[in-house]
Amino acid sequence: MLRWMIRIGTHGVALAVGFALGVYFLPVLTAPPSPDAAMLEQSAADAVYTAELTRDLPGSDFLHWGEGTISLTPERIVHEGQLSPGPDYKLYLVPEFVDHEDAFLPIKGEALQLGDIDTFEGFVLDLPAGVDLNAYTTVLVWCEAFSEFITAAEYR
Repeated sequence: MLRWMIRIGTHGVALAVGFALGVYFLPVLTAPPSPDAAMLEQSAADAVYTAELTRDLPGSDFLHWGEGTISLTPERIVHEGQLSPGPDYKLYLVPEFVDHEDAFLPIKGEALQLGDIDTFEGFVLDLPAGVDLNAYTTVLVWCEAFSEFITAAEYR
């Protein structure tokens, strides 16, 4: 009987670890290729605003982080850097700087969701027509699936 309990326990732990690793690595394995550095640089050339993403925000941790430069043009937002891999990332414009999910959740209704992020080594995301960048101050990356703050940068 004890042998069966040990087997069930060890197999349960192995199943849980495998599931967790699958959730973490599946977005990396299924992600489309990231834009190359020349395309990112060219897309960011006429930036109106730029900001830096850093790993040391209170809401970021070893699994949820971003680093690099965010450039905002009248037509697009360009990220040159890296994001931690994960599922269901969304890019938001936020009216005030937030650095943790506890600060973002109360004002999420005021934020503008711009679209999906599905590459982790830079991205280019087109702005919808009529978006006023001056109505916001911050770009924020959010994991919608787990309501998890990834990173943010204040651009003005």
